[in-house]
Amino acid sequence: MEQRTTAGGEDRRTATGPGDPAQHLDAVQRPDPAPNPHPDTDARRRIPRTDVLLREPRLVAAVERLGERKVKDAVRQAQRAAREGIVAPERVADTAAALLPAGCGGLRPVVNATGVLLHTNLGRAPLSAAARHAVAAAAGPTDVELDLASGVRARRGRSALAALRDRVPAAGAAHVVNNGAAALVLAATALAAGREIVISRGEMVEIGDGFRLPDLLVSTGARLREVGTTNRTTAADYAAAIGPDTGFVLKVHPSNFLITGFTRAAEAAELTGLGVPVVVDIGSGLLAPHPALPAEPDADTQLRAGAALVTASGDKLLGGPQCGLLLGREDLVTTLARHPLARALRVDKLTLAALEATLTGPPSPTETALTADPAGLTERAERLAAALRSDGTDVRAVACSATVGGGGAPGVALPSAALSLPEPYAAALRAGPAPVVGRLEAGRCLLDLRTVPPEEDERLAEAVRAARPATGR
Repeated sequence: MEQRTTAGGEDRRTATGPGDPAQHLDAVQRPDPAPNPHPDTDARRRIPRTDVLLREPRLVAAVERLGERKVKDAVRQAQRAAREGIVAPERVADTAAALLPAGCGGLRPVVNATGVLLHTNLGRAPLSAAARHAVAAAAGPTDVELDLASGVRARRGRSALAALRDRVPAAGAAHVVNNGAAALVLAATALAAGREIVISRGEMVEIGDGFRLPDLLVSTGARLREVGTTNRTTAADYAAAIGPDTGFVLKVHPSNFLITGFTRAAEAAELTGLGVPVVVDIGSGLLAPHPALPAEPDADTQLRAGAALVTASGDKLLGGPQCGLLLGREDLVTTLARHPLARALRVDKLTLAALEATLTGPPSPTETALTADPAGLTERAERLAAALRSDGTDVRAVACSATVGGGGAPGVALPSAALSLPEPYAAALRAGPAPVVGRLEAGRCLLDLRTVPPEEDERLAEAVRAARPATGR
């Protein structure tokens, strides 16, 4: 649960970046106008032609990266600045190169120093190196729906689905859709449209950004039959509500909040004899029990306890790409996979590639962050703080707590260590050329190292140096 306030707020926009023309052109001092007694030597005559500039090596490389239209626009803007006397003719190529963004997309890579492992505003789980490599390999033509041996059509993403079943032995079959909410929508549509879904009042949650689970389920044409109370629902409550119109019983893990005190919740094992399928939405995507999160439900355990179907997200504790996982009885999964809505919710080959690599490859960055040794985090923080203090930075290493976030493991605090900086660093770090997002606590900007991979330590240090106020240099 993302309860922390990131530095300046999760939705705060960054300042102008290196691709903002105003940042470059405004920084150039306009020369004082003066009469030109020699028109033939007008500096504007020295402005390079467009075709000449497009042969400049940096701009040739930029055309390959960004396309000719974007590069030409930057060249014309730089030429216009030279005609207006804002830049010297000799600097037109440099100005055009400076105006160009690093890539075609608008998304900017950031360093997640918030201490929230699965930060929704930062895209949740970062992909592993293996998953990124798999995505790059799958970017061209692939055999995603082709059997190369026979030359005929094959099941889409079959190797990724096989890898998913291998990780969840209790699942008779698996299917993948585009996110966790879609997995639940597909189940409700295929199994309960025009019928009832029996659900506890204590599990009718809001899943984020104003979207509420009851609204999502009702949109499928299903009717909700609420049972129990907010804090206590028993197996008898479910049994009393089962009837001929019941499509399934739904158990939802309240993965983004905690209810404590006088509480009671029926487990999946208590509901399997009611004569209807039990669907369990575990939310966070944990496939098997994890020693660091003993209270977090996992797919394999729920299926072994009798759940007919489990739904989960792939971009949370699994540490993979955004997708929705459906695991369970083969007949139910087949029904869902062949429903017309499944076509609208299917994932692309890049998602399948990243998911398979996450399932079969080395530990994901999420797993590495979850299991990081607090002593090692403290050592990193002290080393970085000492190096930055030697440069005159007001910084110290402090103990702190990180969280899982992303709708997983609410209430679980992960011991961590951070760099503590004056509050103004928060905005300066977000606006830097290599943006860093931290959090604010007690009037200080904290850069939590549990969510920063060790290989990014030097990048983090350089960002802090670049963000240091001029008076502190």
